[in-house]
Amino acid sequence: MGVEKTGSAGEVFGAFLKLGLTSFGGPIAHLGYFRDEFVTRRGWFDDKAYGDLVALCQFLPGPASSQVGFAIGLMRAGPLGAAAAWIGFTLPSALLMVAVALGAAALDGDLAQGILHGLKLVAVAVVAQAVLGMAKSLTPDRARAGIAVLAVLAMVAFGGVLGQVSAIVLGVALGLALCQEKGNGAVPEAKAPVSRGFGIFALLLFIGLLVALPLLAGVNPALALFDAFYRAGALVFGGGHVVLPLLEAGTVGRGLLSDSTFLAGYGAAQAMPGPLFTFAAYLGAASSVPPNGIWGAAIALVAIFLPGLLILVAALPFWHGLRGNPFAQAAMRGANAAVVGVLALALYDPVFTSAVLSPLDFALALAGFVALVSWKLPPLWVVAALAAVGGVVGVL
Repeated sequence: MGVEKTGSAGEVFGAFLKLGLTSFGGPIAHLGYFRDEFVTRRGWFDDKAYGDLVALCQFLPGPASSQVGFAIGLMRAGPLGAAAAWIGFTLPSALLMVAVALGAAALDGDLAQGILHGLKLVAVAVVAQAVLGMAKSLTPDRARAGIAVLAVLAMVAFGGVLGQVSAIVLGVALGLALCQEKGNGAVPEAKAPVSRGFGIFALLLFIGLLVALPLLAGVNPALALFDAFYRAGALVFGGGHVVLPLLEAGTVGRGLLSDSTFLAGYGAAQAMPGPLFTFAAYLGAASSVPPNGIWGAAIALVAIFLPGLLILVAALPFWHGLRGNPFAQAAMRGANAAVVGVLALALYDPVFTSAVLSPLDFALALAGFVALVSWKLPPLWVVAALAAVGGVVGVL
C-alpha cells in the first residue's frame, strides 16, 4: 500500500489536533509521533511512502516535521486537509506561546522543570521507537544498513545542516550504485496532490516573496515584521533549533525585544507540544514595536511557516513523478536508508544527551520505550506518565 487518498478535512484536523496537543520533543520526535499515528495506527501510509516524504522534507528549507504533516493532510484530503493538518498541529502551541508572551504563563520552579524533563524522556522513547521501526522497513539488507551507518559518519564529519544534507546526498549516490532492483520499476500509483503548473506557481511565489519583501520592508512595520520571519523560514533546513540565530538577528538585532525576553520565550518553547517554529508567535506578540500582541503573533506565525510550505508544494508534483522511475527508486532506497541514519544520530544527540542525565533517567526512558514497543500503549499515555513522574522527581 502506498498512500490512501480519500478522507475528510475534519478527520485530518482531529488527528493533527491530538498531535498538536501531545507531540513533545521537537521535530525528530514529531516524525516518530507521525509514523506511529499515520503508518502504524491509521494505515494512511506505509513506511516507504512515509520515508519518501521525510527524505523530501529533509532536502527542503523550512520546518521539516510541519512540512511532513502538511503533506500528509494534502494527500489525505486535498488543500483543505493540508490547511487542517497545519492548523491542528500548530494552533495549540502557538496559543500557549502567545499566552506566555502576554504574561499569562511562566515555566519556573521544581515542579515545572521536572515535568519538562519528563517530556524530554518521552522524546527519547518515541524517537527510539521510530528508529527501530523505520530501520526494519528501510534498511532490510546489508547495502542499505551500510548506507545508514555512512550517513551517521557524514553527519558526524560535517555537522549541522551541511552534515544532514551531505548524508542524504550520499544516500542518493550510494542508492544509485547499490540499490538497483530487478523488475519493471512499477510502484502503486500515487498521484501528486497538486498539478505541476501549480507547483511552478508556488515556486515562483516563494522566490518572488524572498526577493520582494526586503524591498518592501520599509513601507510599514507589518511588512518589515513579515519579511524578517519569512526570511528566517526560507533560509533554514530542518527547522527547529537551527532557526534561532536568524530569529534573534531579526528581533533582538532590530531592537524589537531584549535578549532576556527572547531567551525566556525560548525556554518556554521547550515545554510546548507541536512545532518549535511557534516560537515566532511569542516573538511577534512580545515585540515592543507595533504590530505586536495578537496581530504581531499572527503575522510572525504565518510568515515563518509560509516559505517552507510553498517550496514543499512546488516540489511534490515532481517528486511523485520521479517515484516510478527505476533510477529514482534506487535513489530513494538510498535516501530512505540515509534518513534512518540521520534519525539514529539525532536519537543520540540532541535527544538522548539532553534528556538522559542519570541512571534513573535511562530507566524511565527505557520504560517508556517498552511501553510503546512491547505493550503497544498509546503515546498520550506514555507522555502523561513520564511527565507526571518527572514532576514528582523534580520536587523530591
